[in-house]
Amino acid sequence: MTAMTSRLAWAASFALAASFGAAQAQQTDITVGLQLEPPHLDPTSAAAGAIDSVLYSNVFEGLTRFMSDGSVAPGLAANWEISEDGTVYTFTLRDGVTFHDGTTMDAEDVKFSLDRARAEDSVNAQKALFEGITDVTVVDPQTVQVTLAEPNGSFLFNMAWGDAVIVAPESIENIKQTPIGTGAFRFVEWVQGDRIVLEKNADYWGTPALLDKATFKFISDPTAAFAAMMAEDIDAFSGFPAPENLPQFEADPRFQVLVGSTEGETILSINNKQAPFDDVRVREAVAHAIDRQAIIDGAMFGYGTPIGTHFAPHNPAYVDLTAMSAFDPAKSKALLAEAGFPDGFETTLHLPPPSYARRGGEIIAAQLAEVGITAEIINVEWAQWLETVFRGKNFGLTIVSHTEPMDIGIYARPDYYFQYDNPAFQELMATLNTTNDPEARTALMQDAQRMIAADYVNGYLFQLAALGVAKADLEGLWVNAPTQATDLTAVNWAN
Repeated sequence: MTAMTSRLAWAASFALAASFGAAQAQQTDITVGLQLEPPHLDPTSAAAGAIDSVLYSNVFEGLTRFMSDGSVAPGLAANWEISEDGTVYTFTLRDGVTFHDGTTMDAEDVKFSLDRARAEDSVNAQKALFEGITDVTVVDPQTVQVTLAEPNGSFLFNMAWGDAVIVAPESIENIKQTPIGTGAFRFVEWVQGDRIVLEKNADYWGTPALLDKATFKFISDPTAAFAAMMAEDIDAFSGFPAPENLPQFEADPRFQVLVGSTEGETILSINNKQAPFDDVRVREAVAHAIDRQAIIDGAMFGYGTPIGTHFAPHNPAYVDLTAMSAFDPAKSKALLAEAGFPDGFETTLHLPPPSYARRGGEIIAAQLAEVGITAEIINVEWAQWLETVFRGKNFGLTIVSHTEPMDIGIYARPDYYFQYDNPAFQELMATLNTTNDPEARTALMQDAQRMIAADYVNGYLFQLAALGVAKADLEGLWVNAPTQATDLTAVNWAN
């Protein structure tokens, strides 16, 4: 090879490498793995957090929104004023907001969304968020006034939930299959059993997305999730279902491992109206039969923080009540005998798909058997769980992680799926809702934690860790999960 041909070959190789590098730097799409597929795509009419995992902030937005640190920030409302008595909120909406079908988002849409959520026939899974609203008035296209029956210190927080996003009346008929929101991404397609595809909303009112396209790929099996990530078939996996594999990703320079906190109280839910669980002694017996650390180690490979009540340990108002339900099989057996079940009893244990439930359920069933409680394991898909357990209340025990933020208020709802009916707790939560003083609110929240712990409403297991895996050059993913969301609005590839 002559010097000239050598230089030409080197130049060609350099140009090819530069071209390849430029192509890599120009990547504007992402494929995200998720374990759970949504049952449908309307966040305002289902309890499935899997819907928010795909659509929260990306496609749908509310008057306010949660940020990655859990704080509440303006959303579709640019600002607001609160009356002196704390009962009237006047929201000023942002200018130039359109839905993905090109129609204008205005005060009429806000009124429609809030009225629909609080209507008598509403199927909103968090209808309690809207019960305090007595009137929604359109002042002008950019201004809406919301009147409450009494002050509610959590109202702006409540409006940030996925259940409170703003939707258009024209989109409701097909919203479960074709969601139309105002977010930085618009819905493109849903291939059920496989993927949901979003694309950048070119007409977004706010800071535009840095990605042009996002594909959510549904991989329920933990082994398959690990294989897909290692093969780089996907770019990130939010809520990675195989924690035992995280050390391998940590040791591989191709990847980054994101470990944070969630709002997910993982509990052994107990049907408080179904005998024998209507006896607090039986519920306490269940609590003392459970070895939390064995569940965290066996199902989550050490990832998770033990809890003794329905409250996130990272919250400043958290009270550590784990000692009230410490692992004590002898005490459990004594309580069962006192309640009239010296030989134990039989019940059902419904397990939805997440790894924490399926793996944790096997461990819990074995622990319960040690004190004489035979729990028949029934594996169900999410749609079945929503129908049988959540709506039908046809279960004895189940395992689920409640990922909604600061949701201890669900214990004030007697018709909620675990059917806890305590007027004293309901009164306490009503007082909390009308209290604005921070110190008084903290004291009330701590009283609430103690009350449900003392009633052994559920078996409190652990706070779910936020476990994510992503390619090393991916930036902007949430580390913590203040709500169940995979917010891609600020995600990009590093240059």
